[in-house]
Amino acid sequence: MKPDKLLIGGLWLLFFAWVVSAQTNPDKKVLAVGASAGWQHESISEALTTVLQIGRETGLWETVIRTDTQLLTKRSLTHNARNLDDFDAVFFFTSGELPLDSEQKQALLSFVRSDGKGFLGAHSATDTFYEWPEFEELLGGYFDGHPWNRFDAAIVVEDSDFPAVRHLSPRFQVFDEIYQIRGFSLERSRLLLSLDTSAVDMNRAGVKHQQIPVAWYHHYGRGRVFYCGLGHEQAVWQRPDIRKMWLEAFRWTLGLADQAH
Repeated sequence: MKPDKLLIGGLWLLFFAWVVSAQTNPDKKVLAVGASAGWQHESISEALTTVLQIGRETGLWETVIRTDTQLLTKRSLTHNARNLDDFDAVFFFTSGELPLDSEQKQALLSFVRSDGKGFLGAHSATDTFYEWPEFEELLGGYFDGHPWNRFDAAIVVEDSDFPAVRHLSPRFQVFDEIYQIRGFSLERSRLLLSLDTSAVDMNRAGVKHQQIPVAWYHHYGRGRVFYCGLGHEQAVWQRPDIRKMWLEAFRWTLGLADQAH
């Protein structure tokens, strides 16, 4: 083989090694929390596995899965355990009043607000920490009932420019449990997905809101926050379009995608 071909071949090997290294040793770290002090969804394991799989398949992030809240702190932990300083984003599929002390609560808020890290919530993340008002400010709203329970919901894309939803059909169907949200504000958050209320009985018992937000994003201090209320049903996490939504949501929240305004 001629020297120039040897050089080219060597460069390709170096490039290939760099790609493999980048995929097997991602720079970004995600803490995926599936803790529950309330309703325990069967789809939590599916959600956590999905986050782990997408991170591995793309090579964009490493996922640490926990079903407790121990790592939600900036204290130094024993036995070489990680804390929030070791992560770039936190993902919640949670419910109820989780056992966070005051240091842990402030650590989570500063992780996003001051450190410029990411926070993502799925489904019952809005059914968490009702007694901690700052959490609503972080996430963007609280669960306020699901009067239609599980049904074939028509979902409308409200902002097709955002990377996590631009691939979705303008109106698509999903069999799932759709939450009403209290405290949601269009002044604070950009609405991405909503329930098509023309396709449901808005006079049904328990209906409290005329707008039903399903997914949104916003900036919280220096950090980025994304929430999607889909995911009660395990099958939702296996849908290619929903998996791509989460991929792009993580990319944006981790600062790997273009800034959204």
